[in-house]
Amino acid sequence: MLIVADENIPLLDSFFGDIGEIRRVSGRSMSNEDVRDADIVLVRSVTRVNRELLEGSRVRFVGTTTIGTDHVDLDWLKAAGIRFSAAPGCNANSVAEYVLSVLSLHAERRGLADWSQLSVGIVGVGNVGGELAHKLERLGFDVRLCDPPRADREEDDQEFVSLEEAMKCDVVSLHTPLTREGDHPTLHMIGHPELEALGANQLLINAGRGEVIDSSALLTRLDQGNAPTVALDVWEQEPRIHPELVDRVWLATPHIAGYSLEGKVQGTEMIYQSLSQFLGLPVRKKAGQFLPEPALSKISFTSSADEEDAIRIALRACYDPRPDDARLRNAMTGSVEERGAAFDRLRRDYPVRRECSSLKIQLKGTSKSLQDSFRAIGFKLKI
Repeated sequence: MLIVADENIPLLDSFFGDIGEIRRVSGRSMSNEDVRDADIVLVRSVTRVNRELLEGSRVRFVGTTTIGTDHVDLDWLKAAGIRFSAAPGCNANSVAEYVLSVLSLHAERRGLADWSQLSVGIVGVGNVGGELAHKLERLGFDVRLCDPPRADREEDDQEFVSLEEAMKCDVVSLHTPLTREGDHPTLHMIGHPELEALGANQLLINAGRGEVIDSSALLTRLDQGNAPTVALDVWEQEPRIHPELVDRVWLATPHIAGYSLEGKVQGTEMIYQSLSQFLGLPVRKKAGQFLPEPALSKISFTSSADEEDAIRIALRACYDPRPDDARLRNAMTGSVEERGAAFDRLRRDYPVRRECSSLKIQLKGTSKSLQDSFRAIGFKLKI
């Protein structure tokens, strides 16, 4: 059995080596010729999975180790009798921790003594948005949830607000899938009118899909007075993203919000489980078997620690987005093709990043409030 897989999927040999022969290829350039004699194809979001890729092949199963499926022609796969599996929620915690770290930097930049003073509008309340909301609510933030499709389905539930209402918050964080049709399409959902409504004291974060924001409208807005602060992890026209937009936003990262080691490995594990079920094989492997010891395993705080400082130190010990921002800005040189290749290299060669659960926080005589905050974020505690 031949498995053709994106070379950037972690732990391919560990999970799939005893199922079949593995052929690694570039996900961005994966072609029909690459998969013609494959039985299994494993991809990430950079590969378009459709008739053009698979027609004439003997592929029986396609798995994407990502939460999104907008790169996959699901109708064609179903018509062709090809089983498909995704990994919904695999990196939800990773993206939530990314947003928390961005919020921490923003609060510090604003000079806020208590970051939970910020109100946060979460647009898109699926696995990622739901995980983020859960953490923020436990941390004491005022959270407003916007998810029109869910609001339609759960019409008796009054917890959802309109997009207009969500965008009045101090922070607006986007976590929607990319949809072009239906009652609530998200393509260019944030355009000129929405951006005009945002002011200088607000922060807009997009760690969902780049095309949800109209980049041209955003560039125009950022050149105007009273412009909002913007942090982008996802971009239109990846990997050939617009260098002027990188230059204008406050924080720019190369589509890595979900790139914690735990998130990536969990995505691989979920597809391994689905493939094993499809083939009638026992599921014997779990992600925890393969996670290495973290480079930083423990931080200690005493009773003299300031609560906000302690949270900032611990969060940024696990993940600080500023080095990713610097790497992306430094990559925005050369031709369009050179910039695109550099963007892909930043993702391919991304350094190991561990989630907060990998770090043990030792607390000596600290307040219950601080303990509760660390638990809400996801740290392990030793008291």
